[in-house]
Amino acid sequence: MFGLGWPEVMIIGLVAVLIFGPKKIPELGSALGKTLRGFKEEMDNPNPDEDKDEDYIDEEPV
Repeated sequence: MFGLGWPEVMIIGLVAVLIFGPKKIPELGSALGKTLRGFKEEMDNPNPDEDKDEDYIDEEPV
């Protein structure tokens, strides 16, 4: 897991609880999960309508 052992993971978890509090941790986890899920869906199924940047690539600089 990214070269981290269980002691390091426990320390990171303890610091997160101290900074955010035990009530805020589930909300942060849920938000992070939704963000990652949306990112994965966009990577798997990109919308062809959102390729508006291609118009600017073909133009030559003035």
